Amino acid sequence: MNEQLKKIWEEIAEPFKNLFRVSKSMWGINISYLIEGLVYFGMLTLMVMYFNNYVKLDDIQAGRMVGFLTAGITLAMLFLGATVDWIGIRKALIVSILLMLLGRFILFISPLSVFSYEILHIITFLGLLGIILGYGIYQPACYAAVKQFTDEKDAAMGYAMLYALMNLGGFLPGIISPIIRNNVDKIYPDKGILAVYFVYILFTIIGLFVIIFLLTEQNIKNDTKTIINHAGEDDPIANLPAKEKIRYYIKNFPLKDLRFMYFIFILIPVQTLFAHNWLTLPVYCERAFKGGVVSENFEFFSNINPLLIFVLTPIVATYTSKANTYKMMILGTFVMAIPTFILATGATLTNLLLYLFLMTIGEAMWQPRFLQWVAEIAPKGMTGIYMGLGQFPWFLTKIITSLYSGWFLMKYCPQNTPIEKMNTEFMWLIYGFIAIISPLGLFLAKNWMIKGFKETSN
Repeated sequence: MNEQLKKIWEEIAEPFKNLFRVSKSMWGINISYLIEGLVYFGMLTLMVMYFNNYVKLDDIQAGRMVGFLTAGITLAMLFLGATVDWIGIRKALIVSILLMLLGRFILFISPLSVFSYEILHIITFLGLLGIILGYGIYQPACYAAVKQFTDEKDAAMGYAMLYALMNLGGFLPGIISPIIRNNVDKIYPDKGILAVYFVYILFTIIGLFVIIFLLTEQNIKNDTKTIINHAGEDDPIANLPAKEKIRYYIKNFPLKDLRFMYFIFILIPVQTLFAHNWLTLPVYCERAFKGGVVSENFEFFSNINPLLIFVLTPIVATYTSKANTYKMMILGTFVMAIPTFILATGATLTNLLLYLFLMTIGEAMWQPRFLQWVAEIAPKGMTGIYMGLGQFPWFLTKIITSLYSGWFLMKYCPQNTPIEKMNTEFMWLIYGFIAIISPLGLFLAKNWMIKGFKETSN
């Protein structure tokens, strides 16, 4: 037992240890990624209320604007990710941060103008577009940097560090935002969110200077490592003529693999809970707990999930490393979906904390296994295509959830309504029924999914 606890502690402490072992260039990437995690998730948490308060959009319209941002970022990565290959990591990161800075400044300054709400709607749309274009370049550039500044020995830890810092950054707004927002609102009523956005603009500028001064051309030259690529050794198409490669791709294209397509799309229902973390949870905490500690600090409660993920993922991984991948997918999605029904019993602090804790355990159980299964099921030479298409349902999830989340808030958790006249219980009951479709679908298709498939995770 002591040995097991020691192993768990080492898993938790390892990312922090590695933070101090990296090169100057990776210091720049890691610090920048931490700052961007803070700013992105911090602004996202407040965005529905931003559009409610300053652009006078209803919950449906506000949800669609947020959906445009989140889904747009996912789509932008597909088209703009190659920018780093054209202009290099340093220039790509600087351009991306400048675009995000412009977009965030537009969101901050436009409500202070004298424009009509119709014009404001258009201007803020342009602000979101700047963030989308910037983030579409930024994240692929960061992952390309990890590849360039690590070798086969430390690459895995480099990517793990980015994931850890993103989640840590996503938690920090829960501490920073309520302090700024509540104090500013006391002096300048209804200006608290804008004050928080201004602070995030300052953080964006700091992140820009981090890249400029740590990711210098000289540091890049010194820290670039030689990557030995052995991919072609057992790649059945590496040495084929172009026509034969095209035939192979057409024959094995993921859209023709029904098991694969079923697998990635059956996860959409449970993935809606991720989208509700920014589309529904902040507004729910602010309205359904009006006048209490949860309402006054809704950013903190809305951002507990990233901190829990940061801590729980290595612990769960330690205990489940030898578990069957597909079984972990079923159990993980079930554990993530079922706590939604807890919120259907009432808006209490206990229920909220139970939901957040149990949902996060479920996420930690299945999310790391998702790409593992995709990689295992992909034919040799087709892993990249499968990985890329595997992310497409996440894009659809952001779009779909944003289309109905606002309607549910207006119907069951409306603004400026006494708590006793709300019906948030029914809202979460419906969301629970939606999420539970994923584990049920995975379970019912189990025999078909694993038929003829050699499970390397056993």
